[in-house]
Amino acid sequence: MVSHHDPLPADGLTVRWDTWDGEHSEELTLRWENEAWTATGMVARERIQYVVRLSPMWQVRQFLLFRDLDEPDLWLGTDGNGRWGEMNGAHRPDLDGALDITLGCTPFDHLAPLRRAGNEDQVSVSTLLIDVETLGVVTSGRAYHRIGDRRWEVDDGERRTAFAVDRYGLALDIEDAFRRR
Repeated sequence: MVSHHDPLPADGLTVRWDTWDGEHSEELTLRWENEAWTATGMVARERIQYVVRLSPMWQVRQFLLFRDLDEPDLWLGTDGNGRWGEMNGAHRPDLDGALDITLGCTPFDHLAPLRRAGNEDQVSVSTLLIDVETLGVVTSGRAYHRIGDRRWEVDDGERRTAFAVDRYGLALDIEDAFRRR
C-alpha cells in the first residue's frame, strides 16, 4: 500500500500543539524502540500523560494513561485483532472490535488511522473513547474522508471537523481546538 505520508525520522519526532485559545499545550514524542513506535503525550489542560505502543503497521497494541500516580491509572492492551484486556489480564469484551484510541483532548487521536489509510480516500474506524477524567471507556466510531492531498474530514457521529496534516500524518491546526507550533 502506497502512503501519502513520509516515513517518520529514524531518531523519532517531537511536536507541540497549543489549545486554540493559547492557554494550554501538549507535547508529543514519537520514538522507534523494540521494533515498534511509542507515542508519549503530555497534555497540560487535562494534566495527563498517555503512552501508546503502536505496531510498525500503526496498529495500537497498548495504551497507558497517567494522571497523578506513578503507576498508570488505566492500562489497556489488545491482541491486534480488536480483543482488549486490562493490565491484570482481565478480558474486556465490551471493548472488543475497536482498533484505535480516542482521548478527545489531543490531535494525536488521528495519526494511527490516517497512517494506516495509505492511499484510501475514506476509512472508518472503531475506537475506544476514553474519558480521561472518569476513566470511562466505551466504543465509538469515526469516519475519515480525504478532501485534499493532506486534508481530511473526520465525522465522529456528532460533528464533522476538517484539518490538514503534515508530511508524517500528524494534524496541524484543528479549528477551535488545537494549533500546531
